[in-house]
Amino acid sequence: MLQSTKLKLPVWEALLVLLVIFASISICIIGLGMNPHLPIIFSIIFLMLYGRLKGLSNQEIEKGLINGASSGLGAVYIFFFIGMLISSWMASGTIPSLMFYGFHLFSDLPLYFSVFVVTSIVGVGIGSAFTTAATIGVAFIGMATALDASLAITAGAIVSGAFLGDKMSPLSETTNLSSETVGVPLFEHIKNMMWTTVPAFIITAIAFVVLSPEKGQSTTEISTFLQALEDYSHISWVAFIPFVIVAALAMLKVSAIPTLSAGIVSSVVIAFIYDPSLTFSKMADILFSGFVMDSNVEQLNSVLSGGGIESMMFSISLVLLALGMGGLLFLLGIIPTILQALESGLTSALRLISATACTAIGLNFFVGEQYLSILITGKAFEGQYTKLGYNKKALSRALEDTGTVINPLVPWGVAGVFIAGVLGVPTVEYVPFAFFCLLSPFLTILSGVTQIGLSKR
Repeated sequence: MLQSTKLKLPVWEALLVLLVIFASISICIIGLGMNPHLPIIFSIIFLMLYGRLKGLSNQEIEKGLINGASSGLGAVYIFFFIGMLISSWMASGTIPSLMFYGFHLFSDLPLYFSVFVVTSIVGVGIGSAFTTAATIGVAFIGMATALDASLAITAGAIVSGAFLGDKMSPLSETTNLSSETVGVPLFEHIKNMMWTTVPAFIITAIAFVVLSPEKGQSTTEISTFLQALEDYSHISWVAFIPFVIVAALAMLKVSAIPTLSAGIVSSVVIAFIYDPSLTFSKMADILFSGFVMDSNVEQLNSVLSGGGIESMMFSISLVLLALGMGGLLFLLGIIPTILQALESGLTSALRLISATACTAIGLNFFVGEQYLSILITGKAFEGQYTKLGYNKKALSRALEDTGTVINPLVPWGVAGVFIAGVLGVPTVEYVPFAFFCLLSPFLTILSGVTQIGLSKR
């Protein structure tokens, strides 16, 4: 729980306030197409007025807002380092090398299987499902069109791989957000997610092998992309050194910021070696504003332009606002009241994980925003996992399995709208083939039945 509760409310009143907030956020995001920041600010203002009507002082309300936001400072600092890591990995050739060898390694394998695996690799390397889908995904849609393959299945494979990467990458905002929201070390969180991710990956891979058409010829679009990747980037085994360093430190359970720092420093050194004309001033600009690729292939420019501290500001501001709102929801007794009403039924791992999953999925459909589904669900159920004696990494895993990967399946969700727009495939058409996203919630609930991957504190 974020902090002590100041009010004791009847359940109906707490539910009514929560319904008003979520309904207003839903209308603003889904109906009016707003960015989520303003609806959350409006909700904060509403909660502040509600608190004043209930007799709380301005000082108490402001303290609740600040306490809520301060609980996410760990994620905020990690986001800064992620931004610098992404831009430095682009400059050093680490991300381009991951993409280049990923394409070549799987080029002779079944089409949909290759799409799924390559987008998974790129997704883990980049840490952004949106970037993966908008760049590599678009290239694969072009390839599928040329081969007369199913665009719906291709899009399902792209979404599955991109959001596997978004879920598992140490560079991903949602991965860091899930771990920080409930206070689980980043790499311990990633390791624990293997219990559901590996089975989902295997089942999804088999399904795409079965569905893949007979092998066709590689398209000019893919060949052009790979040639430009090789011409304009540093492609070599040396570029993998930062990736190896980060992976090694992760296995040694070194905390996130030192691990990310090592990845940044090593990639900056490689970037200077690779490009003697690179100055300290230019590198500073890259770390702050992001790396910019300047090639004759627009798709390559898109995928290899980004990162930097500036690129994290949208996520950081949203996280701070959402956590501040969460702080008020706890301070005013709204979430504690609802949880107390449910508490008598949350007596087993299955019931607790199922409630977590349903809440995160419901928020995705109701609000259309994956960050809010992670933040609100995590803070709402954190205390109950502790009370039943379960390690909170079970909660952080459930948040990813039901919060992160569900949003692209929601036609009016932020990810669903984005993916459908960039791939040109309606959400309802690719949803049946987004096997990884569909399997993840099922497997996380199944873990409550089997107790596999669950541990006591």
